[in-house]
Amino acid sequence: MKSSSTNYIPRLKKQKEDALEFIIDAYMPLVKTIATKILHSMKQPDVDECVNDVFLTVWQNAHQFEGDPQDFKKWIGMIAKYKAIDRYRQSKKRMTHEQSDEPLKQKASAFQTDVTVMKREERNEILAAISQLKENDRDIFMMKYYLEFSNSKIADNLGLSKAAVDNRLYRGKKVLATNLKLKELFV
Repeated sequence: MKSSSTNYIPRLKKQKEDALEFIIDAYMPLVKTIATKILHSMKQPDVDECVNDVFLTVWQNAHQFEGDPQDFKKWIGMIAKYKAIDRYRQSKKRMTHEQSDEPLKQKASAFQTDVTVMKREERNEILAAISQLKENDRDIFMMKYYLEFSNSKIADNLGLSKAAVDNRLYRGKKVLATNLKLKELFV
């Protein structure tokens, strides 16, 4: 049943959906014009969301309205105006907040670069220390930690027993740890 213009306000106060449909049809141009004028610098989805917020507010607060249809037009216009202004302020505050986060993003990026450089330097130090090992031990370390071969596969490739690979890795780690610690003492 379609509401007539004389009884849509009482029906809206009683939360009748057909009254809300009538209000949306009747007042959409007004609400959209107000929202678009205030939110002219924002994207269309923001304007549409504001319009939806206006009609939701009208639906939720219809019981508070007192007056005739002409007063209702002013009331819905004021709701549209204030909802649009609130959305505009929230948008400006969000943009200001995002801009104030920019130095933090730059610092985080610089920190990330520092960490990457440090990791690269550590890796180069480890590679330099590995290069000081005997040839077989150097090959074992490269296969294990850079090519990620299993100890059994390394043993097969080098013609050694798995126990021999395990022992060489253990002794090599001790040598590397000692060499890297000594280097730290001189730095």
